[in-house]
Amino acid sequence: MAKVAFLGLGVMGYPMAGHLSARGGHETRVYNRTTAKAEAWVGQFGGGHGRTPAEAADGAEFVFSCVGNDDDLRQVTIGEGGAFSSMAPGSVFVDHTTASAKVARELHAAAAERGIHFLDAPVSGGQAGAENGVLTVMVGGDADAYDRAEPVIRSFARMVGLMGPSGAGQLTKMVNQIAIAGLVQGLSEAIAFAKAADLDVEKVIGVISKGAAQSWQMENRWKTMDAGQFSFGFAVDWMRKDLGIVLDEAKTNGARLPVTALVDQFYADVQALGGNRWDTSSLIARLVPAKTA
Repeated sequence: MAKVAFLGLGVMGYPMAGHLSARGGHETRVYNRTTAKAEAWVGQFGGGHGRTPAEAADGAEFVFSCVGNDDDLRQVTIGEGGAFSSMAPGSVFVDHTTASAKVARELHAAAAERGIHFLDAPVSGGQAGAENGVLTVMVGGDADAYDRAEPVIRSFARMVGLMGPSGAGQLTKMVNQIAIAGLVQGLSEAIAFAKAADLDVEKVIGVISKGAAQSWQMENRWKTMDAGQFSFGFAVDWMRKDLGIVLDEAKTNGARLPVTALVDQFYADVQALGGNRWDTSSLIARLVPAKTA
């Protein structure tokens, strides 16, 4: 068992840190900007908490993070009281934030200067995946650091893969979000069309979900989409943040993403409807008025 730290106890980080302690059996210390949340976590799972990222990370073999964005990530790593200042040479920092590939490479270099390792390891699976410990983790960084961290990451993951050098994990997450955006829009239009054609949506999905149209989104979200219920996971505000990262990266690498750019604007329409905290399946609300928020 390892000594670990986890920085950021949001809807994803709280259960992920819990699995490190309860399922993995690792000695776990946590940090959160709101101390009450860290105290609540310790009350539930044991371990301890630090007043700063550096205090939480002190003595840890592996330090995990899941925070909001690039700036938050810089703050908990290289900012005042950041984790890099207390991590021992040879220790590994594993970041699960969905952030830019640029900041991943920046922090990989900053870690190397200090004799520590940095892995960018964004996740897919949403809040339910975090709570059930079945996330998919896509990792960028050095193979030796990955090999050491992978068994610990499996405390909250069912799939972990090294995708390439630093930044490759974030780039893979961008691919994931591009695919999801198009799938959800297509499913939204399909359900809206079925309703407009006076078809029985349940019967339609029952048939087409056994064919080439099948997807996780269809299997898990068609009922709630049809009912106008959107409180089941990853929020629209977060998706827009992620798609902004995708579109910025596309400007750099020259990828053409016309559908992704369009769906990003559709999510802006959902925000204008008051759906900032609705889950991503709420794209259908543009086409079929939501029954509930």
